[in-house]
Amino acid sequence: MNDAPVIYRLEPHDLAGHRYRITLTVAAPAGDGQIFSLPAWIPGSYLVRDFSRQIETITARAGGRPVALQKLDNHTWQAAPAAGALELSYTVYAWDLSVRGAHLDETHGFFNGTSVFLRVHGQDDQPCVLDLVPPAGLDWKVYTSLPEARGMAGAARRHGFGRYRAPDYDALIDHPVEMGTPQVVSFTAHGAEHELVFTGVAPRLDLARIADDVQKICATQIEFFEPRTRRAPFLDSSDRYVFMTMVTGDGYGGLEHRASTALMTSRKDLPVQGQTGQGEGYRQFLGLVSHEYFHTWNVKRIKPAAFVPYNLQSPDLTRLLWVFEGFTSYYDDLLLLRAQAITQTDYLRLVAKTISGVLRSPGRHKQSVAESSFDAWTRYYKQDENSPNALVSYYTKGSLVALGLDLLIRQESGGTRSLDDVMRLLWQRFGRDFYQGRAHGLAEDGLPALIQEATGVDTRRFIQRYAYGTADVPLTELLSAQGYALQFKAGLNIPSLDVRTRKQGDALALATVFEGGAAHKGGLSAGDVLVAIDGLKVEAPAGLDTLLAQYRAGDRVMVHVFRRDELRAYRVRLAAPAPLDATLVPQIG
Repeated sequence: MNDAPVIYRLEPHDLAGHRYRITLTVAAPAGDGQIFSLPAWIPGSYLVRDFSRQIETITARAGGRPVALQKLDNHTWQAAPAAGALELSYTVYAWDLSVRGAHLDETHGFFNGTSVFLRVHGQDDQPCVLDLVPPAGLDWKVYTSLPEARGMAGAARRHGFGRYRAPDYDALIDHPVEMGTPQVVSFTAHGAEHELVFTGVAPRLDLARIADDVQKICATQIEFFEPRTRRAPFLDSSDRYVFMTMVTGDGYGGLEHRASTALMTSRKDLPVQGQTGQGEGYRQFLGLVSHEYFHTWNVKRIKPAAFVPYNLQSPDLTRLLWVFEGFTSYYDDLLLLRAQAITQTDYLRLVAKTISGVLRSPGRHKQSVAESSFDAWTRYYKQDENSPNALVSYYTKGSLVALGLDLLIRQESGGTRSLDDVMRLLWQRFGRDFYQGRAHGLAEDGLPALIQEATGVDTRRFIQRYAYGTADVPLTELLSAQGYALQFKAGLNIPSLDVRTRKQGDALALATVFEGGAAHKGGLSAGDVLVAIDGLKVEAPAGLDTLLAQYRAGDRVMVHVFRRDELRAYRVRLAAPAPLDATLVPQIG
C-alpha cells in the first residue's frame, strides 16, 4: 500500500514576471500512466474559470530521464508509464489580484491551491506536503491556516518558509497562502487563535480597533453554533484562523475556506488611528468579515449533498445556494448586531437597503432563488446589461427568504423557536463531524423537514412560494407581527427614465433599461450614451437628475443618444418615481 505523501515544492521565482515554479513529486505513479489535472473552478465562486490556462510550461521526469506528457483536455495531462518516482515541473502565471486566483509581484505573493496545485488522480486521499521556498533576497513571512509539517525534516516554523502538511488534496487546496510583509494583528476568540493579515498600502491602519471588532464577531458566531462547548469549527483542520485581506483602491469581495478567508477591501473603508465613528464603508467591511466567517460553518462544513464531494472539473449543480449564501447573507448583519458591532438603527437600515435592492430588480418576477442557485454558473456569474430584468440574486432575495422564515417560525411557535434552531440542527446533523469521516450533505428537498424537526413549524408552502416561486416575501405583514413597520417611498421626487446609468468618459451611458419602464417603452437601449434631453446637454454624473427635475411625470421629452456611432432621437414619456426606498422602524404603541 502506498502511504508516501504527494510533495509540492513552490517557489516565487520570477516576481517581475509574476510566475510561480512548482515541482510535484509522486512516489508511486500509476503504472499505466499517471493522470494530473487542475481544478476548473474554485469552491465558493460558481463559474468555470479554467485556471489551467495559466500553466505556461510543464515537463515530466523519472529517474533523471524525460517522460512524455500528453494533454487530454483543457485541464488534464497524462504522463507516460514510468518506473520509480515521477516529477512534474511547471510554471504558473500569477497576475490575478482577486480572492479567487493567484498573484505575485515584488510586494507579496498570494495563491489559492486551485490555481497552482495539480491533482494526482487516484491519490486524492494521500497526504500532501507543501514545501514553500522563499524568494531570493526578500525577508518575507508566510501566513496560512495550513498546518506546519511538524516532526518532518524541513518543517516550517510559524510564519516561516519550509514544509506544511495537508491530510489530502481537498484540504491542500482549501488553505490559501499569503507571503510578504503585511500588517498583522492577532486575537483569540473562545481560546482559538485568529490572525488578521492586511496586504497592500494602508498607512496608519487602526489594527487594534479592527481586531477588537472582529473578535466580537467571531466570539458571537462561535457561541451561536456551539453555545455549550464554544469550540471554534476550524479546530478540526487547523490551530488558527486567518483573515487575509488585500487592501486596494476600490476592491471588494471575499472567498471562504475551511480555516481562513481571502478578502479584498478598499483602503478608504478601513479605520485609521485617531479616527472615531463608524462609516458605511467600515460597516460593509465588518459585514464581509461576518459573512465569510459564517461560511466556516455554513457551506464549508454544512453543505448541499451536491458538493459532497466537489467535482472540480465541471459545475456542481444545486438549487440550494439560496440557503448557503442567502442564509449567510441574512446572518452576517444580524450577528453584527448581536455582537454589538453595529447599532440596531444601522441594522434596520441594512435590512431596508436589501429589501429596496431586491424590489428594484424586475427579474425577481421571472426567476426564483432556487432557479438562480441552479443557474449561477451560466447566469448569475455571467451578468450583462439585461440581468436585472432577467434574474434574481440568491444572496439578497435569499436573505429575505431567510428573514421571512425566521419571522414565520417565531410567529407560529409563539416566540419559542427561530431560524437559529434550524442552523444549529444543520450544524449538528451535517457540519460538526464533516471532516471526521462522516461527510454528507443536505438533500435538495431536505430543508422543510429539517425545519419542522427543529421548530415544529411546517414551512413547506412558504418555501415553495417564495424560494421555488417568484412571489415577493410578505415582509410587511411578518415584520408588523413582530413589532416593526416596513414603509416605502420614492428616493427622488423627480420623474424617471427607469434606467441605471454609468459614467462613460465625460458622458453618461445607460447601463440597464428596466423592462416596461419609460426608457424601454420609448425605445432606448442599454449602451446608449445620453447626449441631450429637449436639446439640453446631459452632463455626467448628476446632470440627468438636474434636467429631469424640471419636468413632471407624464411629460414627453425628446432624448438624443449615441447608439454606437449613430445619433438617434427618441420621444419618451417620463414615469413617476417608484416607491422602492424601504425604511424599517420599530412600531410605536
